[in-house]
Amino acid sequence: MLNAFLLLQVAAAAPPPPATHDALSYDITLVPADTGTHILGEVQTTWRLRSAGAVTAMLDSSPIVCITGQVGSKLIGSDAFQETDITGVTLPITKHNYLVTRADDVAPTIREAFHVAASGRPGPVLIDITKDAQQSSAEFDWDAAEPKMRGYRPDHRPAAAEYQKAISLIKEAKRPVILAGRGIIQSQAGQQVVAFAERTQTPIAMTLLGLGGVAASHELNLGMMGMHGEAWVNTAIQEADLLLAFGMRFDDRVTGNLKTYAPHAKKIHVDIDPAEINKNVRVDVALVGDLREVLVEMAPHVPATEHVDWLARINELKGDSAVRDIQNLPDNGHLYAAHVINDIWRETDGNAIVVTDVGQHQMWEAQYYKHNTPRSLITSGGLGTMGFALPAAIGAKIAKPDAEVWVVVGDGGFQMTMCELATVMQENIDINVAIINNGFLGMVRQWQEFFYEKRYAATPLVNPNFTKLAEAFGLTGITVTKRGEVVPAVRTARNHKGGVVIDFQVEQEDSVYPMVPAGADLHAMIRRPSPIVETAADA
Repeated sequence: MLNAFLLLQVAAAAPPPPATHDALSYDITLVPADTGTHILGEVQTTWRLRSAGAVTAMLDSSPIVCITGQVGSKLIGSDAFQETDITGVTLPITKHNYLVTRADDVAPTIREAFHVAASGRPGPVLIDITKDAQQSSAEFDWDAAEPKMRGYRPDHRPAAAEYQKAISLIKEAKRPVILAGRGIIQSQAGQQVVAFAERTQTPIAMTLLGLGGVAASHELNLGMMGMHGEAWVNTAIQEADLLLAFGMRFDDRVTGNLKTYAPHAKKIHVDIDPAEINKNVRVDVALVGDLREVLVEMAPHVPATEHVDWLARINELKGDSAVRDIQNLPDNGHLYAAHVINDIWRETDGNAIVVTDVGQHQMWEAQYYKHNTPRSLITSGGLGTMGFALPAAIGAKIAKPDAEVWVVVGDGGFQMTMCELATVMQENIDINVAIINNGFLGMVRQWQEFFYEKRYAATPLVNPNFTKLAEAFGLTGITVTKRGEVVPAVRTARNHKGGVVIDFQVEQEDSVYPMVPAGADLHAMIRRPSPIVETAADA
């Protein structure tokens, strides 16, 4: 007989130890679970639930299992002290959830929850366990607890006819573009995507969550698409005659105005979730299945192709773009966020795990830190959860203790969870925090500047002294105000063992360029007003 709380620990661990042990103690890594799954690619467990965390995991397809405690089963429905209908509250923001009222059901439910979270399109699963179920005992049989879910069939295989349609479109295409999403990372299909791109000489556009799935240094990787994507990437998508959407979902930040999105392109959509097919963008061929398996199946039938004129056209678009000219500007006494992030990239050789918050700095990071490996960028995409970065970075460091972890966070988002500096100090977590401090809620300010005649309402911030704040927590604090101080500060942080907070006081009213206004055509971008034009060699 095992206490149900021990059953929780045993059932969440794999493989299980013999049930004959006199004393059982099995650890579950208590890290911010969404981050753990980003880093490790495995289902993570959390004993604490924040609704924003569950929604973030749901929208970004992160497999996590959330375990919550409920009042005794006899008190449910009586408005007892601390009773909350947590399964009702979380039903729209989880892939599935359970209410467990008997100790006998704990182990089977835990095993089933992990299966549901990881299979098909990954997502968060919640288990709410009543107090009496936790405190009771039950016989534990690991084999008997194996999931048996009639009707749940998350694995899909495209029909042969669909493969033939897709291959025909690929053969006919003259201006193809691959749209690479997080599904590449989730299905570990990076190698297959690169092989496909090289064989067909097809350029690759990345979503925010897909960054790192294909090395940024690869010659066919164009960079990020969408609202704050590279200008040449968005224009290429609009001029393409075939879009191959690999593990992405055509969300509004990627497409802009759906009526004018890629008007000349046929569309092939490969995704494991059939609900995403034709949800936002009508496609010509749908291949529902695991991306890696689909590409392996299709590879022998795809002929080697060259698209010399198309690639030349894209290089021409690069040469006409000023999207990243700011990093080539001479030092005029102003410190720009682009300088900071690009210098961090150079100093770390692009090998760090970077965890961003949400806002302007998030987009600058995507533009100026070039990710060459999967799971090296951890960020909140679908929900845009401010306050995400610092606790997520703690989780990243615990999941990957030997990795160099950098937080890139705005001054607004940092203040939402800066209390976690206490955790950094208490647990001696070696992470570096780069605060992009522009004295505003920057992205909101940018919208107010562009679309509301600079009526800055509720966006200017009166910030604390972040350096003294770090020191108050027993950490190292550094203030940077000039371009020449960036690299020394980064090197100091990298050489220091323990948490370091760097307050980069950057230009206050800088904006992220290019920008596609909400609902505008993807090619109708607002460009940085600058006479300096980047060449293709600089891109």
